[in-house]
This record gives sequence, structure tokens and C-alpha cells, in this order.
Amino acid sequence: MSRLSKDKRNQVILVALMTLLVVVGLWYSLIRYQQENLKKIDDQRNVALTKLSQIQDTIKHSKELEEDLLSVSKTLATEEEDMVSGDLYSAMVNSIRKFKLRHKIEIPQFDSAGMAVDVNLLPKFPYKQVTMTISGTAHYHDLGKFIADFENQFPSSRILNLELVPASASGPEEKDKLAFRMDIVCLVHPDGSHPANTP
Repeated sequence: MSRLSKDKRNQVILVALMTLLVVVGLWYSLIRYQQENLKKIDDQRNVALTKLSQIQDTIKHSKELEEDLLSVSKTLATEEEDMVSGDLYSAMVNSIRKFKLRHKIEIPQFDSAGMAVDVNLLPKFPYKQVTMTISGTAHYHDLGKFIADFENQFPSSRILNLELVPASASGPEEKDKLAFRMDIVCLVHPDGSHPANTP
């Protein structure tokens, strides 16, 4: 093979460089662009597959979710039955009087329940609350049992602001009694149409 002249050699080098530039240009302009598009499409496909998997799981568990919702709705309806409604003062007084029959406690004074107001403990709570103040006398243990039983039986009610002082003794049996004053805060049934069963 004969040696190439300087011009021919330069032309061959120039053609080789141009070919290399064209190949690199094609790589970056077409092939790499297509690879990036394929990667984006693959990522979108993976996201869609994840969503599809979640939807299929939800469909599989929809019957269970429906049963859970029904169960929770029944529980909520049962709890709402224990909320006061209608004439709030009468409902609370009657319920407290019935409840205290099982306890050795005297409650001669019921202060007005007032109007139902927004719940001040939790923001944007869907129920209203009403507060009644009661006063009376009892022995320490009897009062403690009354409070514990009351809050266990009526989960939609709370006893707050309990004040205790020694009661004025008029006899030997009255010697160990305490005078108490407490607020009873009850949630109000949102419908308000059924008769109240509890405070």
C-alpha cells in the first residue's frame, strides 16, 4: 500500500472527525433523547402500576372496609343515644337523679345547664356541649365511686372542676362527710330529636 499524500491524509482525518462528530451528534440528539423519553415512560409506568396495585388492594378489601364502616357507624349511633337532647336541663337532672340512686350521695342542688355551646376542648368537633354544676355531700369513698362509675357509664360526659370542703357536721354520721361542687359536661346529640337517656 502506498503512502497517502498529505492532502489525502488530512482529508481522511477530516472525514473521520466529521463522521465522529455526526455519530456523537446523532447520539445526543436522537438516541439519548429517546433513552430519556423511555426512562420517563418507564417511571410513569411504575407509578401507574403502583396506583393500580393500590386500587386492586382497595377493591379486594372494600367488603372489609364496608363492614368496618357499618360497625363504626353502629357504635357511633349507640354512643349518640347516650347524649343529652331535647330539654337539656330536665334530661341531665333526671339522668343524674336516676344514677345517684345506686350511690350513697346527696345532690340537693342542680344549677342550670344553660345553652349548648361549641366544644371548647377540641377544635372543629362536630358536637356541642352543655355544662351543669351540681353540689352535695358524701363520704370520700362514696364520692370517688360515684365519679368513677359516672364517667365509666357515660363516656360522652365528663366531670370537671371538682371542689371538696369538709361538710358542716350536724350529727355523728355527718362528721366525715365532704361537701362537693362539680361541673358535669355532656355532649349534646346533634339531632336533638330523641329523648335523652343520660347526662
